[in-house]
Amino acid sequence: MNAAGGLVEVRVPDLGNFKDVAVIDVLVKPGDSIAIDTPLVTLESDKAAMDVPSTASGVVERVHATKGGKVNTGDLLATVKADGAQTDSAPAAAAAPPAPRPAAPVQPAAPSQPAASPPPAAGGKLIPRSLLGVPTSYRSDLAPIDEPGFSRAHAGPSVRKFARELGVDLARVTGHGFKGRITHDDVKAFVKGALAGGGGGVAGGGGTDTARPALPAVPTVDFAQFGPTAVEPLSRIQRISGPRLHASWVNIPHVTQFDVADITDLEQLRAGLKDKAQAAGVKLTPLAFIMRACVKALQEFPRFNSSLDADGANLIVRKYLHMGFAADTPNGLVVPVVRDADHKDVYELARHLGALSEKARAGKLPPADMQGGCFTISSLGGIGGTAFTPIINAPEVAILGVSRSSMQPLYRDGGFVPRLMLPLSLSYDHRVIDGAMAARFTTYLVHTLAESRALLEAVL
Repeated sequence: MNAAGGLVEVRVPDLGNFKDVAVIDVLVKPGDSIAIDTPLVTLESDKAAMDVPSTASGVVERVHATKGGKVNTGDLLATVKADGAQTDSAPAAAAAPPAPRPAAPVQPAAPSQPAASPPPAAGGKLIPRSLLGVPTSYRSDLAPIDEPGFSRAHAGPSVRKFARELGVDLARVTGHGFKGRITHDDVKAFVKGALAGGGGGVAGGGGTDTARPALPAVPTVDFAQFGPTAVEPLSRIQRISGPRLHASWVNIPHVTQFDVADITDLEQLRAGLKDKAQAAGVKLTPLAFIMRACVKALQEFPRFNSSLDADGANLIVRKYLHMGFAADTPNGLVVPVVRDADHKDVYELARHLGALSEKARAGKLPPADMQGGCFTISSLGGIGGTAFTPIINAPEVAILGVSRSSMQPLYRDGGFVPRLMLPLSLSYDHRVIDGAMAARFTTYLVHTLAESRALLEAVL
């Protein structure tokens, strides 16, 4: 990084063996005020996507990278008018052999205390507690670092180096910085929790850090020894959503409640309104009615519209209601969010569902349209299936799966009558919601879907 006349050049850090890495997003523009570690651009290699942090603080004078372009190690990303704050060293300087780091000063021992800590046990790591703001050292048996997860973690180079020094797996640390970025304080808090609990902490699940052994690794197999193979790279959406789904499944105790709703009257009502809705430019799908019914259920059971706080000791109950829905796209599933769903009637919900689905399929869904969800609906009714166990879209605490409806004989008034039945699968976080509450929620939802005309009531 070179400075001349108060201007600082921020360059691409060492990318290892990667060449011509794609710039998939530019996060700042000229005139923006930034701090050290503020993300400037998002890069995507064939292995992972990562944000490149600023090594200077000040005002962005010029952005030299463009979305869709290619960059390599040392390329100029941005010119910053520095505000005098301390900046990190340049990538070019980092290429030179690093100077030996001086040994940390030894803390004088108290008269009745030994001056040195005991050596770590096998597999343990000696944590200098001076790095955590307290004297002496402690041993920590942190779980081994998951290298793929570590490389995908949302953290800057200095935080990565700090985590390496402490033996912390960044894949297990929840970030509280800008756009969820992991900071030095997040790493310190994780280690303190591990020291207090006697082992590595669980991060990202909205619960307290608890000791837990590392997950066993899946064996690596050379499939070509059994026959011909082909390699098909995952889409960017799949590479990003995969770790998120894995984290949700590992960290949240999932339970799924199944039920069926009689939507015979609802479908008759929808069929009668379809032409009128189309004339107004609205495609009135069953999902619009299901979403409206879910809004009513969430208003009746507000705990389903909550999340655990970072310590797992309190519930954060939302006073707004943004509804997510899984949208099938050529590149994989994405979850657009209908904002303020509780203030929209069935027609407005249908209009927003159509617009968001179209943007999702075209790959033009901005990040703002996929954030802030309170509850998610995953509807596979147009494809098939009788039931499934959807994975919770953390930090939400519940998700509704909808399968394909079918005509079934229902015993009523002394005889069987054909009714259109809709299978429902509600997965929920058992730390927040117990089985009785989940059963009441689905029972209420089933009743609401059966009373379809009430779903057309005006929203105040």
